[in-house]
Amino acid sequence: MSKWRRKAKPTLPQRLLVPLLMVIFHFTPSAAIDLVFNGFEASDLDLYANATLEPFPSSAAPAQRRHRSRYLSLTANDTFSLGRALLPSPVTTKSANSSEALPFATSFLFSIAPVPQALPGHGIAFLFAPEPGTLGATSSQHLGLFNLSTDGDPSDRVLAVEFDVFQNEEFNDINANHVGVDRNSLTSVAAAPAGYWPDDEGGAAASFVGLTLNDGTNYQAWVDYAGGRLNVTMAPVSFGRKPRRPLLSVEIDLSDLFLDKMYVGFCASTGRLVEHHRVLGWSFSNSNFSAADGLITADLPNFIPPATESDANSRRHLVIGLYVAAIVVLLSILGIWMAISRRRSRKRSTEEVCEETIEDWESEYWPHRIAYQEIVTATEGFSNGNLIGRGGNGRVYKGVLGGVQVAVKLFSQTNEEEAKHFAAEVSTLGRLKHRNLVGLRGWCRARRTAAAGGGDAMILVYDYMENGSLDQWIFGAGQPLDWGSSVRILREVAAAALYLHEGWGEAVVLHRDIKASNVMLDGSMTGRLGDFGLARAHQRGRALGTTRVVGSAGYLAPEVVRTGRATTATDVYAFGVLALEVARWRRAAEEGLPPLVAWARQAAAMGGEAAVVDRRVRASEGYDEGEAARVVAVGLACTRIAAAARPTMRQVVRMFEAGEDETADGGDDSTSLLLDARLKPAMRSDKAFASAGAQRQPHRHLTFEELRHSLSCSTSLSGSDVILEGR
Repeated sequence: MSKWRRKAKPTLPQRLLVPLLMVIFHFTPSAAIDLVFNGFEASDLDLYANATLEPFPSSAAPAQRRHRSRYLSLTANDTFSLGRALLPSPVTTKSANSSEALPFATSFLFSIAPVPQALPGHGIAFLFAPEPGTLGATSSQHLGLFNLSTDGDPSDRVLAVEFDVFQNEEFNDINANHVGVDRNSLTSVAAAPAGYWPDDEGGAAASFVGLTLNDGTNYQAWVDYAGGRLNVTMAPVSFGRKPRRPLLSVEIDLSDLFLDKMYVGFCASTGRLVEHHRVLGWSFSNSNFSAADGLITADLPNFIPPATESDANSRRHLVIGLYVAAIVVLLSILGIWMAISRRRSRKRSTEEVCEETIEDWESEYWPHRIAYQEIVTATEGFSNGNLIGRGGNGRVYKGVLGGVQVAVKLFSQTNEEEAKHFAAEVSTLGRLKHRNLVGLRGWCRARRTAAAGGGDAMILVYDYMENGSLDQWIFGAGQPLDWGSSVRILREVAAAALYLHEGWGEAVVLHRDIKASNVMLDGSMTGRLGDFGLARAHQRGRALGTTRVVGSAGYLAPEVVRTGRATTATDVYAFGVLALEVARWRRAAEEGLPPLVAWARQAAAMGGEAAVVDRRVRASEGYDEGEAARVVAVGLACTRIAAAARPTMRQVVRMFEAGEDETADGGDDSTSLLLDARLKPAMRSDKAFASAGAQRQPHRHLTFEELRHSLSCSTSLSGSDVILEGR
């Protein structure tokens, strides 16, 4: 570590010397920090998550840097990686005799380089944090700064300058290559495209020069704060100096954000997009705005991939361009020929499909069977233009059948497991009729001839749901759902589940996969429960036998994971999770976060139902605080650890209708369950509420990793159902 200070020039007017000295002495902190790192040692930084120190190449370690021969690498060469590196001790950020934030100046040399054969993302940030560690931050678009719950929380007390290479609409990012100033949120208070204003010969700023953050170039950034103004400047290291005009200049008061001392450092993350995030040198001072002059910018390693280095032979590139143009022309001709051939092949393939012999279980549903050729015509040959969704077991197309718009699900596989899912939907949903269930209009099962590739074509035809699924509305980046619609949809799903459990005279139907993505919304935003691929029916009074563990992570009742046995209480549990998701706008299971149920129970115990409701929900149109408390209470009651202590779906429906002062009637204890859930949200016991005065034992909810492990051993779900992935 080295220190460097510039001497005052003798031309300073004498009359300004005394006031300037007064300002300097006023703002100089009692614990002045003046750090310069030309490379790092293990004792210089505390590293968290995937952050490591990597050796400089021998050619990039001159004498001034040999005793610190490592650079900081914040992320691993892998998806969904995050890292954070902080000074071991907090720095003073407020004067001892004032509440004003102290000035500071920092500069760092960094490189964001692509990984071969991978799309680059997501970004790096310089930050101030109130405590050490990652503080629950997640990877992907959250940059290792926040997570879904903490983003936007004023209690975070985080200031960051982000260098972001992905455009996230939910954070109002200006583009996929920008610099932003973040205060407690990834929605920047100010942002600008990455670049700099070079100085012309007269000292003024010339035309703006744009930069590509993630091309591997070594950049230098400067972040200065004084007098309530934060300046951010950057330039390529090769530029050799700090541009006079900053890229960002923001009026921002940090007095109410900073504590007396804050931790300072860097963080970065990747998602499904991967890149390297490196810091090669760093200066920080709260007393010397010239500390950055001590950074060594010569002989730095080159991280630019060979394919992106400057052109060395323009004629070679011209030849390559001509070859590419010729190939494009040939591919265009080939594409036209293939399109014509595909149409002919599609016509032949439809002619080579013959209907399979009807099995015994299908004979009962013959009136709803649809010819394969009709479905092909309705979907325009399963064209990509009609593709509206895809999942782990098939694709969904829109089409027109008999003048009515329909949704057509084509199973992607024809193995025994998918055949069971197909049969389950036909044998249950084919006979169920309720306004809050997705209507099954028909199906098709046809045997392809050998010439057509063989195998079975299994197809289900549903009512078309114009407004997609509920998860798209509460977790997506589009228009938020108003509060009244949210509660109404929950009531409609509860009504559907009640019909399955009690309203169908033939048997009890267990859905076994109630979740937000299986709640569909029609043109009038009516909630309809769909996807009966895991549904099972059994006679009343007789329990369903033990099966493999099936369902979705976060929605599985604890007893299902332990025993594999599903009951109506397991559907109630899943519904309770859904209610908590609607109140919190957070998925049931997210990597890096505690399970929603456990978190909600703890939050309600400490701050009541209001603590569970997300601030975005409170800001939604028509929000009603009392109704929100009722939704949370229903969710907590339905997700009790003991199956016998949960309400029935009939009680759930009545709980939604119960008011604050409503009392139980006719021996029905729905209101008492509601009040019990509201007054004792922190109750944790396998025998809780099952019998009065029972011995209470503490319990814990399954963690995300335990859910994932149990499912990976015995579930039929696809990976996307179990592991929630970011962008």
